[in-house]
Amino acid sequence: MVKRIGQFLLTLALVGALGGHWAVLQTVAWSSMLAENLRQSTFTAAVSQTFDGKHPCQLCHAISAGKKSEQKPEFQFGGKKLEFTVVAAAVGFFAPQDYYLLPEVCDLLAGRSLAPPLPPPRPAIA
Repeated sequence: MVKRIGQFLLTLALVGALGGHWAVLQTVAWSSMLAENLRQSTFTAAVSQTFDGKHPCQLCHAISAGKKSEQKPEFQFGGKKLEFTVVAAAVGFFAPQDYYLLPEVCDLLAGRSLAPPLPPPRPAIA
């Protein structure tokens, strides 16, 4: 239960940090505008009037003013271009000092080369 509450609070903080609260408020504004427009006109007219951007409600004005007045981050990336210099390096291939071939047959697998016992063993508990 505590883990779920922690996950919910973390999600809520992440949504707030990324500006998701503006999307939630804009959804509420559009929903209320659509409901108000549906009382006065047909469905298609209400939808077009709600989302055309020419008829914003008071909440839409408040949201756009809030987005504009939101503080910009203190530290902005200056957009400096990273430059890497090419350093010419001599590349050489050298033979190893102690070179030997591995044996063709592996001794570890020699014990496993026998066939299984016939007939198969009976279970201990019968």
